Amino acid sequence: MNSRLPPAWAKHLKAQPAPPKAAPPPKAGLPKPQPSKAGPSRAQADNILLRQALELQKAERLPEAEELCHRVLARTPEHPLALYILGTLGLDFDTELAIKYFERAAAREPGNPYYQLSLGEAWLKVADYSPAIKHLQRAYELKPDLVEALYGLGQAYHKFDKAEMALAAYERVLKLNDDHPSVRVGLARALTSLGRMDDAAACLREAIAKRQSVPAAYQTLVNTRKFSTEPPELRSIIDELDDAAVVGPLSHDLHMAAGKVLSDLKRFDDAMDHYLKAKTSAARNFDIASYRKRVDSLIEIFDAELLAAKAGFGDPSNIPVFVVGMPRSGTTLTEQICSSHPDVYGAGELTKLGRMGSAIGLRGNKADRSFGSLVKSMTNKQSQAMAQEYLEYLRQYSLPDLRVVDKMPHNFEIVGLIAILFPNARIIHCRRDAIDNCLSCFTSNLNETHGYTSDLHGLGLYYREYDRLMEHWKTLLPGRIFENRYEELISDQEAQSHRLIDHLGLPWDDACLRFFEKEGSVRTISRWQVRQPIYTSSVKRWKNYEGKIQPLIEALGDLADI
Repeated sequence: MNSRLPPAWAKHLKAQPAPPKAAPPPKAGLPKPQPSKAGPSRAQADNILLRQALELQKAERLPEAEELCHRVLARTPEHPLALYILGTLGLDFDTELAIKYFERAAAREPGNPYYQLSLGEAWLKVADYSPAIKHLQRAYELKPDLVEALYGLGQAYHKFDKAEMALAAYERVLKLNDDHPSVRVGLARALTSLGRMDDAAACLREAIAKRQSVPAAYQTLVNTRKFSTEPPELRSIIDELDDAAVVGPLSHDLHMAAGKVLSDLKRFDDAMDHYLKAKTSAARNFDIASYRKRVDSLIEIFDAELLAAKAGFGDPSNIPVFVVGMPRSGTTLTEQICSSHPDVYGAGELTKLGRMGSAIGLRGNKADRSFGSLVKSMTNKQSQAMAQEYLEYLRQYSLPDLRVVDKMPHNFEIVGLIAILFPNARIIHCRRDAIDNCLSCFTSNLNETHGYTSDLHGLGLYYREYDRLMEHWKTLLPGRIFENRYEELISDQEAQSHRLIDHLGLPWDDACLRFFEKEGSVRTISRWQVRQPIYTSSVKRWKNYEGKIQPLIEALGDLADI
């Protein structure tokens, strides 16, 4: 729960009129004063309730805090602080709703830097970088010493493929606060995106020396290069793990870092021991039974009858290209090859379409009464509006290009919605050997949204559901989905690259064979690999770990190519 209370809150509340104090006892011989019938003013009453709401929020009594804010709004509509507190209450539960509250608060007090800051950070959380930059920049303009705004700008610029601007923002943070706990890790990640590995490593070593975000710094550092001999950092990482105070999420990053180095050194059993400990320390839970029901529901709703009823809906644009599949299946490599073409722009992993799907009720499953109802009742006009909203979103990334690649892997869940909104859009499905793919997910530092990677057996079961859903889409949309097999791309890069560009409906360009020379930043954990020419070491990599990954192989069942 995000309960950060900006310092301005306390000042704002103290500035409000205080409720009247009790009258002093009357002096002897003087007439006894009559008590005033005038109670606190509306502003004073609102102030009292909001003070109480803040205390309840600190105590994590969130429903009670929310109720008090709504009481204030019922009496004083659009009260900015009440709206702001409601936004902070919802950040970890419904970020889209939190954004709406922050927007209303900022509209009432556009000069409040903290309202702009929280609004920008909320947009950053949902990976919508253009509005994030807008509001974080405004917060910084209103309060030039607001370090959080500059740090957020660095993150947003980095994610928005503007790594050079991210560097400038992070460097301004260092001038304001050289001891900022996370800025050097952010700076190093931007440098890594630009291929400046040595500079990134030096920055990370400085962070470690200053004891700033040490686990994250080590985890980022070991991913700046591949190790052929044991580096001194491995001993340092092990020493950090021996510290009894390093537990939970802190030990997660350190175990992942140790696993990466040991894997490079071909000490595979030792590496897997660290990866397993990392997953245990993260304590992420994933309900596979619930996810299975979700896949059932998607298959049930998006059938041939629905698509026939929606024929001619959406927008005929052929600009969007959707690269889908499991994470670590070659989506970044595929995007890099495609975007090396002069008429293609790679926009990275965009959350927009997934959020639009959630907004029309595709988040849960048929246990939710509303699931699928808005898709079934969608009119042609509504589908056109949704398609235009998405196309407008793409325009902030690229205007002149004939194709724009959205490589959000988990859009594989909403291929049916893509088919309705964009009947002419290209869809590329990246597929990889099931065991290799799952192992790569397990040993990569994917964020907390990938809870299905928390254990080997559950990961195998999740992969089966992904495979089942993709088989449904291929049956439902014959000829629409180009299957790009990782192993085929590795074994015959030129032939498979030709097929990719042909699928996009574009003439061939030899630059697509030199994707590793492409300028610009790379924003995913694959950033080191995609700056190298094609290599084969990741094919059948799982055999190195075979003795330790039997729960995964058993869960995959007939999908495991042993």
